[in-house]
Amino acid sequence: MIDGRAARWRRRVRDIGAAAAAGGAPVTYGLIALCGAVFLVSPLSGFNPSYGPADALLAAQAGYFERWGVIPAELLDGSAHAVLTPLTALFVHGSWLHLLGNLLFLYVFGAMTEERMGRAEFLFFYLFCGYFALVSYAVAHAGSDQTLVGASGAISAVLGAFLYLFPRARVTSLFPFLFFLPLRFPAWIVLVFWFVLQWLAARDAGSGPGVAYLAHVAGFAAGFLYAWGRYRGGVRVKAPATATEGESQP
Repeated sequence: MIDGRAARWRRRVRDIGAAAAAGGAPVTYGLIALCGAVFLVSPLSGFNPSYGPADALLAAQAGYFERWGVIPAELLDGSAHAVLTPLTALFVHGSWLHLLGNLLFLYVFGAMTEERMGRAEFLFFYLFCGYFALVSYAVAHAGSDQTLVGASGAISAVLGAFLYLFPRARVTSLFPFLFFLPLRFPAWIVLVFWFVLQWLAARDAGSGPGVAYLAHVAGFAAGFLYAWGRYRGGVRVKAPATATEGESQP
């Protein structure tokens, strides 16, 4: 028998999931649309002929990253432009795979998190934690001149907040060592597993080109701690729920 509190939690997560599924997450969907639009008009999508042929296109791509991405060595110099780049970099992606992977995670976990936090707070949370994640990476690699772009830090924060707010919500996940079979697990198992993978990868990663795992770790921790500090006195949805589905790997 389910006690009254568990029943209320179950109804609450269903209401949150239903509201999010009914289009009640305009900030999440707006961020997805903005990231997609920015990528389509950039020299990285291949859809804008104004950037010219091969050599000119490569030069345009390099200049695009330098203008809008985070360069740790320049960020810590404190120029006005460099200080803004952790915000602009959140909307810049290096490839179709980078873009689609991030937007899938934002779509899956962002809507319910936004519904729980509210529109304005979720937008502030996303930008603040994303900024923090990129700055954390820059501080740890202060001498690097490699450009850092992408929404991964902010989306990792969404995952961290989701873990705190909906620890027993069930998500559909694909694990390579289980032959990519779609299996449903509690969110806390999937997200803790994901975080451990990012942590282990961050320990072995250098400051050169590649995935900024440290930004993922910093963003996830910031998101979890934000939700813990902001909502620890309120209602956490602990009852099992089936309101959301996602993949286990970014």
